[in-house]
Amino acid sequence: MTNIDPLTLEVVELIGTVVGRYHEEYEEAAAEHALTGAQARVLGLLSLEPMPMRLVARKMKCEPSNITGIVDRLEARGLVERRPDPADRRVKLAAPTAEGVRVARSLRESLNFAREPLAELSREERLSLRGLLRRMLGEVE
Repeated sequence: MTNIDPLTLEVVELIGTVVGRYHEEYEEAAAEHALTGAQARVLGLLSLEPMPMRLVARKMKCEPSNITGIVDRLEARGLVERRPDPADRRVKLAAPTAEGVRVARSLRESLNFAREPLAELSREERLSLRGLLRRMLGEVE
């Protein structure tokens, strides 16, 4: 087994702490809207652009049947609707309703955990952090 150097171990622990705090705050914000964390994440994703549920499942890294259930519950609440894809009428898109867009915006605005610490960083530091995170994820700048 390879020994992990102390710096790498500390960075991994710090990333874990950041992710854990983000998830805690996201779950709390979702609960304030009587949503589960998964429902809130799907609604947030759909508020960026309507998309087929298969694509939602891929982005959320879960089974399409799970997304169907989540969208069903969001639809029952009047936050999401299914509509035909203008490019292919056989495909249904999940899209937020006006109320869904409002709730998604409210959720984003209530997430202070990431916003407040990031405000302490200069624009250059935030750009550098974004670049490093993208590199870690294998994304091309």
